[in-house]
Amino acid sequence: MSRPLWTGLELAAVFDRSVASSVAIAGISIDTRTLKPGDLFVAIRGERADGHDFVQQAQDKGAAAILADHPQPGISLPQIVVTDTMEGLRKLAAAARERSLARRIAVTGSVGKTGTKEMLSLMLSAQAPTHATEGNLNNHYGLPLTLARLPESAAYAVLEMGMNHPGELAPLSELARPHIAVVTTVEPVHIEFFPSLFDVAEAKAEIFKGFEPHGVAILNRDNPFFGLLARRAREKGARVIGFGGHIEAEFRLLHSEIAGASTEVLALAGERPLAYRIGIAGHHWAVNSLAALAAVSAAGADVSAGAQSLAAMIPPKGRGARRQVELQDGGIFELIDESYNASPASMRAAIMTLAQIRPEGRGRRIAVLGDMLELGQQGLELHRGLKDVLVTAGIDRVFTSGPLMENLFEALPQPMRGGHAATSADLAPLAASQVQAGDVVMVKGSAGSRMGRVVDALASVQGIQPRAANGQ
Repeated sequence: MSRPLWTGLELAAVFDRSVASSVAIAGISIDTRTLKPGDLFVAIRGERADGHDFVQQAQDKGAAAILADHPQPGISLPQIVVTDTMEGLRKLAAAARERSLARRIAVTGSVGKTGTKEMLSLMLSAQAPTHATEGNLNNHYGLPLTLARLPESAAYAVLEMGMNHPGELAPLSELARPHIAVVTTVEPVHIEFFPSLFDVAEAKAEIFKGFEPHGVAILNRDNPFFGLLARRAREKGARVIGFGGHIEAEFRLLHSEIAGASTEVLALAGERPLAYRIGIAGHHWAVNSLAALAAVSAAGADVSAGAQSLAAMIPPKGRGARRQVELQDGGIFELIDESYNASPASMRAAIMTLAQIRPEGRGRRIAVLGDMLELGQQGLELHRGLKDVLVTAGIDRVFTSGPLMENLFEALPQPMRGGHAATSADLAPLAASQVQAGDVVMVKGSAGSRMGRVVDALASVQGIQPRAANGQ
C-alpha cells in the first residue's frame, strides 16, 4: 500500500490542531467536481462560490477530511478548522515544499509555458518520480494546490506560474522557492493590464524573487528582453542559461523541420550536438524544447535521454492536436485544434506551422481565427497586423469571427477572404460548409472567443464525435 500524501499526525503539526492519527489523505481538492475519494477538501471562499456550501457534497463523494474556517454542522468527517482556508492551503503548500527534496522548476512566459511544462514533465518522469502542475492550475489557487499535492517521494517538481497583472508572480515564486526558473518569452499578452511591454518583462522577472540560493534562470536568448531578465536573475544570485537560435545561446537551435505530425530538431547543448524528434508539429515547439532541455540539465537529469523522450510528446488540449476528418463524400481533410487560447505571438506561430503543412491534392491551407483578447488599445493594430504573416505564409482562405478580427478580415486580399461572422457560433456552420477534401484547417482564438465551437462543428458535422468539452 502506498504512503498517504498526508497523515493525520502531519496535518496536526502543520496546522497546530488536533487531528486523528487515523486520518490518511490521498490528495487535495478545492472543487467537489473533481474531488476523489480520500481527498482533503479545502473549503475556499472564492470570487464566484464559497466552498463551505459544498462540504456535504465533498463528504458524499468520499472526502477523507475537511479544512474549513468554521465548524460544519452535520458533517461526520474529521474537520480541521482554521481562520482562513486560503492561508491554510498556502501553509500546507509550504510544508510540502519544506519536507521535499525535489528540485523545483518554475515555468512562466507570455506563451508556451504549458507546453514547456508538459515537455519537462514527460522528460523528467521517465527518469525519476516527478510531480507537475495539472492542466493550467497556475494561479494563486492553482500553484499552492499543486505544491500541497507534492509527494514526499518526488525527485522533481515542475510548477507552471501564470499572471496577467503586475505583482502576481512574486507571491507564487516566494511560496514555491524554485531552484530553476524558465521564462519562455515576453510578448504582448494581457498587455491591456500593463503600461508597456517593458512592464510585462518586469512582471515576468518576479519569478526570480523566490529563488533558492544558487538558482538557475533559463531565458529566451532571442527575445529583446533577455538582457533585462538576465540582470534581474543575477541580482538574485542566479546563473543564466540562454536558449534559442542566437549564436550565444547555450542551448542553441540549429534547425527544425516539420515531418508529418512531428518536428525534427537539430540543436547544440553547449558543444554537444542533439538530434531528436518532438511528437508535435511546430517551430515554436522546437524552440521551447530547448528551454525544457536546459532545465533538465540544470536539474541534474540526463539531457540526451530527455531529448529522446520528446518523441512521445502529444499536444495539450486545444494546443495543436491534429486529426483526420472524413467528409460525407469520402474525402479527408486535416483539422488542427489550436482553440485553447491565442496571442499575437502564438497566432503567428500557429500560422507559420500551418504554412509548413502540405495539403493533399487540390487542398488548401485554411485559417479560422477568433479574437485575441486583453490587448487593450493595441488590439486593432495587432489583429490587422496578422495580414502580413498570413500572406507570407501562403494561407489560401481565412475565416474570422469577432469585432477585432473583422479588422483583419477587411485588410486581407479579396481571394483570401473565406468569410466573417460576429461570433464563433455564427462562424462554425459557415466554416464547416466550405471545407473540401485535402484541406488543412487550423482553428485558433482566445479562450473567450470560444473557438472550440468551430472545432466541434468541423468535427461533428462530418459525422464524427466532437472533442470533449473544455469550458469553451
